Amino acid sequence: MVSPLADDPARFVDDALDGFVDLYADQVRRVPGGVVRAVPAPASQVAVVVGGGSGHYPAFCGLVGPGYAHGAVVGNVFTSPSTADAVSVGAAAAGDAGVLLLTGNYAGDVMNFTLARDELRARGIPAEFLVVTDDVASAPADESHRRRGIAGDHVVFKVAGAAAAEGLSFDDVVAAARHANDRTRTLGVAFDGCTLPGADAPLFTVPEGTVGLGVGIHGEPGIGEVPACTASELALILVDRLLTERPADAGPRVGVVLNGLGRTKHEELFVLWRAVRPLLDAAGLQAVQPDVGELVTSLDMSGCSLTLVWLDDDLERWWCAPAHTPAYRRGQVGGVADAPRSDDAGTRAESSTPGSAGSAASGAASGAASSDASAPGGAARVVDATDASEASGVVAALGAVRTVLTDLETELGRLDAVAGDGDHGRGMLRGAGAAADAASAAADAGHGAVASLREAGRAWADRAGGTSGVLWGAGIGAVAHALAARPVANPSTRTAAAVRAGVAAVVALGGAQPGDKTMVDAAEPFAAALEQAAAAGEPLGAAWDAALEAARTAAQETAALRPRLGRARPLAERSVGTPDPGAVSFAAIVAAVRSTVVPEEKETP
Repeated sequence: MVSPLADDPARFVDDALDGFVDLYADQVRRVPGGVVRAVPAPASQVAVVVGGGSGHYPAFCGLVGPGYAHGAVVGNVFTSPSTADAVSVGAAAAGDAGVLLLTGNYAGDVMNFTLARDELRARGIPAEFLVVTDDVASAPADESHRRRGIAGDHVVFKVAGAAAAEGLSFDDVVAAARHANDRTRTLGVAFDGCTLPGADAPLFTVPEGTVGLGVGIHGEPGIGEVPACTASELALILVDRLLTERPADAGPRVGVVLNGLGRTKHEELFVLWRAVRPLLDAAGLQAVQPDVGELVTSLDMSGCSLTLVWLDDDLERWWCAPAHTPAYRRGQVGGVADAPRSDDAGTRAESSTPGSAGSAASGAASGAASSDASAPGGAARVVDATDASEASGVVAALGAVRTVLTDLETELGRLDAVAGDGDHGRGMLRGAGAAADAASAAADAGHGAVASLREAGRAWADRAGGTSGVLWGAGIGAVAHALAARPVANPSTRTAAAVRAGVAAVVALGGAQPGDKTMVDAAEPFAAALEQAAAAGEPLGAAWDAALEAARTAAQETAALRPRLGRARPLAERSVGTPDPGAVSFAAIVAAVRSTVVPEEKETP
């Protein structure tokens, strides 16, 4: 099913956010990267900031309000927000008591929000970051730290917001959120796939006559199929599976969320609840204020999920506490939670502009560099021994990268959709486009190649978001830093050292190793081959060609691998036979760079 309600798919999230903020201007206001409460909470209250990719409404922006979240960071569809966005919203929402960042457990969110936490701390704002891990289908119980966050997000976010509204200390709010996550379990199913804005086909399909079991909220196919069934039969599957993970010390009272994923509507959920409730009763469980409706969706996916949170006295109080947001209401919120604060909230928000934390990703692995205030965008400028003519090569290279990724966008999305969420092509193109524009602006301002690269890395991380965005931002930033710090005369040796620094930054930030089925599987052979050829005295063109061949071969060989990291990991078997999109895009990018900045060597007579 293809939705016609998009003017420009590339602007879908911005357009949707514009409409949302206009509708609920009395409750939320827009800041760079997302939204915060229109009327701030008291400065003494811990701020709870939630976030993730778009496509899940009312998560995340629809859950901002008294008794719930103080702000929401809004990424592109099914893509983590950038570090800069998370810092911006976190700083805008924070009072004097600090900020707790909460997301689902996805690689891009973990990287970007961890960096955002560190940047907020560097600014003097107490900050912590936790992930929700409620999806029982995505990892076994003894590896619960690897589980995804799905509709259990609603439970953990709600508890944290209620604990903050009570006036608990920073440490106690963090502990409340962690406790809620430890007691929350979810299982989801899909009847049919979802469609990305502008796409002409669903991200995935469920075989006719079956139900996809273990569905994620980013369009990930289920980990298996069961025959199509009645509501009563489905209720039995969901309840039985969740009861196997009942905590050993759990009491009889549970909070319940029966969640529609976008196309399964309220009447259908009511029928399913009619079947779920007796099964909970028969298990000796008492459902406390169950939520039935759409809380964490997946665009237009047909499907649903069941969440149980085993309550104790504290969790029950927070679960039942009042909340008032654009999309979620419970009880009557008193005036205290709505009271304005007399602090510098406006100043905080204004100081958190897009790109203000863009250096976090690239700086995470490359370290500090000498700077001056004349850098593009007002950012610190790397000491740059290169001149403007070399900067034109950077601009040309990134222009070529944008062109090749434009051509590959659909194919990369297809590869990613086999076991992921299908957004790799769109995210890479978004990042490359932003990087090309940033480098061009820097070069036009008279800056050299190193400064242009540094700005490109920041822009890639800020605009693309997601896992690939933060990794490419870090890698490009590290390359720039290496080029500035190691002015080796020999082009092959200098380039090999810079590429090695970039790959090392990606490995350090993302944690992937060769064999994990990621971009590292192509990047590591590329860097190693380039180093080997440079050490043998090969000119840069020949060295690059040898390295490019190694990267292309390695990228194709990832088809035989099973992913060990990222969203594709729970669907490892589906991925076998398909090369990793990150490795394929890496090989395509270094091929594009070869055509623009690596000189052609003249043949010796």
